[in-house]
Amino acid sequence: MVAAGDAGTAGVAESLGIKPDMVVQEIGWDDDVDDDVRAAIEETIGGELLDEDAQEVIDVVLLWWRDNDGDLGDALVDARGPLDENGVIWVLTPKTGQPGHVEPSDIAEAVPQVGLAQTANISVGPGWLGTRLVSPKSSKAKQR
Repeated sequence: MVAAGDAGTAGVAESLGIKPDMVVQEIGWDDDVDDDVRAAIEETIGGELLDEDAQEVIDVVLLWWRDNDGDLGDALVDARGPLDENGVIWVLTPKTGQPGHVEPSDIAEAVPQVGLAQTANISVGPGWLGTRLVSPKSSKAKQR
């Protein structure tokens, strides 16, 4: 456990399950994103975050999402496209009281509609929350 004040955003990549040499795509970048979080992730992966037009197979998608960004379901379908079968999507939303705050129920409603499962919620920096989404492992078993 890191003492309060020591961690800052240095441990954010680890909290997000991001490891060296992973391919990480960033969608929804704007002036309000947390640059310390981005820098910590880039330091961990040893390179830059890929943009929305990347053609590589992606290990982790960072989807910066705000209340007025449109249809979350559509964005998640697009984010899933290049994602590795074991890949993860982190929906990063402004915390309560911040401009663009997204209600957790909005995420919970969109996720199953696009065939994903919500597995965790964490604080990502001082102004953002992260919601971890994965493809359900049991979906193949259900399709008998």
